Amino acid sequence: MHILRLSGPLILTTLPEFQTKVREDRSHNLIFDFTNVTYIDSAGIGALVGIYVRHQRDENGLSLVGVNDRVRTALEIAHIKQFFRFFDSLEGAQAKRV
Repeated sequence: MHILRLSGPLILTTLPEFQTKVREDRSHNLIFDFTNVTYIDSAGIGALVGIYVRHQRDENGLSLVGVNDRVRTALEIAHIKQFFRFFDSLEGAQAKRV
């Protein structure tokens, strides 16, 4: 299990750093801590879809923690919310992965 803590907007200009962190991770249990993510644009949504595709066979799927209403709405509008498991806390996400 690996937790990737994100901060700031997940947008086109921040994608290279995000994608580098994701590529470096070889675990099959990814948890993205979105507690400090303020906004996501279509490029960020596309990156999440790509990660989902690469990890869709993982037993626990991808978990997103601390997603604010603005980001959640963007995922709903893009029709990809169902690809992820949502948790209010890291503890909750980790408990579901044991």
